[in-house]
Amino acid sequence: MDTENQLPLTESTFFILLSLAPGPRHGYAILKDVQALSDGRIRLSTGTLYGAIRRLLAQEWITHVDDPLPNNTDRQRKVYLLTDLGRRILEAEAARLRSVVAKASLRLPGEVP
Repeated sequence: MDTENQLPLTESTFFILLSLAPGPRHGYAILKDVQALSDGRIRLSTGTLYGAIRRLLAQEWITHVDDPLPNNTDRQRKVYLLTDLGRRILEAEAARLRSVVAKASLRLPGEVP
């Protein structure tokens, strides 16, 4: 699959994939991590998060995995992991964003980090 055809990602999708880059997470941990990674700009509702997760599962950018952590509740947590395809798409989007920032820094010297 040509990852370039999947770009650009929505900001929410980018941060969900980025949240999963270090390793598996359950839904609530993704929700909180996206908020932290975006400096509070993105506050996903559970409905929005799980809609995105369903789409990412269908696209095979993420997958379900067994929960690696002990769970002291009766509810089984759903844990997600970035697939190789998902990681390639995340890396392609990060490269695209770096390129955008580099171009902006040429036009706005001193204003873009």
